Amino acid sequence: MPLIVITGLPRSGKTSRAKELEKYFTELGKGPVHIVSEADCIARSGCGVKESFTDTGKEKQIRASLKSEAMKLLTKSTLVIMDGTNYIKGYRYEIFCMSKNARTTQCTVHCAMTVEQRNARREEIVQSSSSGELDAETFDALCQRYEEPQDTSRWDRPLFTVYGGEEMELARINSALYEQAPLPPNLATQNMPLSATNFLFELDKSTQTIIDQIAAARKIGLDGPVEIPQAGMRAEVPANMSVAQLNRHRRQFLNYVKMHTNVSSDISKIPAIFAKALEIQELKVNQCATKLQQLHYEESLVANSKRTPRKS
Repeated sequence: MPLIVITGLPRSGKTSRAKELEKYFTELGKGPVHIVSEADCIARSGCGVKESFTDTGKEKQIRASLKSEAMKLLTKSTLVIMDGTNYIKGYRYEIFCMSKNARTTQCTVHCAMTVEQRNARREEIVQSSSSGELDAETFDALCQRYEEPQDTSRWDRPLFTVYGGEEMELARINSALYEQAPLPPNLATQNMPLSATNFLFELDKSTQTIIDQIAAARKIGLDGPVEIPQAGMRAEVPANMSVAQLNRHRRQFLNYVKMHTNVSSDISKIPAIFAKALEIQELKVNQCATKLQQLHYEESLVANSKRTPRKS
């Protein structure tokens, strides 16, 4: 169930650390343990290591493949280790959201290098680089682009930084993954409830029907509340609300329902919720108008007082 995100520059020892973690947790009986390797994703893409970091399209494809494979393996009984550079903080945030949505724990292992270690690795690249492989220029560019994980960033926490030659804090990593409660998913990381396969179709259809009923009532001169039979109520929608405004509120409502799982998964309740939403939207507009009128009145009083001469 837990997820370990390994991040670091090329040749920082990420794969060795991934295998060390795999061995440790397998011996603890935490298996099955899966390593999702960036190197494997690069090999499957058919491009070289250099191209995977210099070609924007290829790089996005490889990141998507790495994340997709990790997502498929992330279950209640598995431990997944993402072995890759994972050098973009926005990408690590996406992985963090994936973990929250899966209701699993996560930690970040940063394979860091000292300046001396980095220079030594660069020299190794200069001596051994071949066509299609990582070269010194690409390595230097990655050093500049690399967004190091920070313990202050919630998507990187808990963060374990380890330099070459140091021992990993395996016991603390185990505690972070198996002795802590996973973060609850928030509304932004949850999918819309689909209690019926045609939920989206019915949602769109029922709200459009209400808009049509209100528009038809206004067309024949009915300026008061509009009867909405399917909602079992009369909608208090002011006559000055145009069809364009109604459709704008409808689009806002559809987006809101799709993003917020706590609205309703019962399509039969949607008409009443939407009718009430239209009333609330107009109430907000009226409140704003009233406030603006009040401010305008107060400003006019101040202006008049400045023009009125004082009595001596």
